Amino acid sequence: MQVFKLSQAELDSMIRHFGSLGMVYTPAAGKQPSARTDCAPGWQPADGAPLALATGPSATSVKTFFFPQPETMQTFSVKNNYPDRGLLREPETLTEKQIVVGLRPCDARSVLLNNLPYREDPYYQANMARTVLVGFTCDAMCSTCFCDRMGGSPMATEGLDIAVSRLDHGFAAEILTARGEELLAGLKLTPAGISELDELAGRRQAAPQADAAGLDALKERDLNRLYEAPLWQQLGESCINCGACTFVCPTCYCFDVQDEVVRGTGRRIRYWDSCMFPLYSLHTSGHNPRGQKMQRTRNRFMHKLKYFPDRFGPFSCVGCGRCVKDCPVNIDIREVMGDLLTVE
Repeated sequence: MQVFKLSQAELDSMIRHFGSLGMVYTPAAGKQPSARTDCAPGWQPADGAPLALATGPSATSVKTFFFPQPETMQTFSVKNNYPDRGLLREPETLTEKQIVVGLRPCDARSVLLNNLPYREDPYYQANMARTVLVGFTCDAMCSTCFCDRMGGSPMATEGLDIAVSRLDHGFAAEILTARGEELLAGLKLTPAGISELDELAGRRQAAPQADAAGLDALKERDLNRLYEAPLWQQLGESCINCGACTFVCPTCYCFDVQDEVVRGTGRRIRYWDSCMFPLYSLHTSGHNPRGQKMQRTRNRFMHKLKYFPDRFGPFSCVGCGRCVKDCPVNIDIREVMGDLLTVE
């Protein structure tokens, strides 16, 4: 692994260099819409201006680059004079490199978690293949952040191709993968000296570390025994099923598939859906196994803390805190986890 030291000017020059290799995206200030149709609110194409990141994760997660909203799966025609009327055609696979700059360690880890259920999904894998992640470790944690409680750390580098960390005098850039090396090929960068490496190691050591004991305690808890616990009814009465938590969550990946037709030309798309919506689990028979708010609220937390880890190992939460910050009725997953450890 190579580590380079950078000044602010060198960092900005490096990001401008990325623009010659592919499309570069950075977090937008607030949730302003992008002028590009392929860029979700909360992200913007890099414009060459000095990069300044707010504390904590970006307003919207990085999953939009792996689960576009919406994503075209096939195209077709319903015109009578079209030779292949109704035939589904696979769209051209996108290969343009997209370089995401400024994501935090929690988002980088979410990409790996989502890859577990989607490792055979051709659309997700195609986007994985063309995406390079240049992340920034966290100098400080927001009051809503809890990555350390979910197995991460504000200084973690898991899932990143390049990790940039702030030092007392400039930045340190760690090259973690071959794709990271390709981005910097041809650039004349100064290797980090002993003082920079010691400072980086010290910051990493001083950062909050993964709470293995807390994770083990939650995994050992028989959550199935709490399936009918009163706390679910209390949460269900508070929740308004707006779905905000699932849309901002980097590890929520539910989708629906629909066909849409405009002037005889159609496309089959998949777009984000939410298990918090009543229609999500509605059967064509009219039966809904999760017709009550309590049932949908319980399912969300059980998926994060029980169903996903039973199937894949890790919890389906990276502790970014977006759901805590954006919930209009102040439901806090940290409090839910605490209750699950203590309720009888």
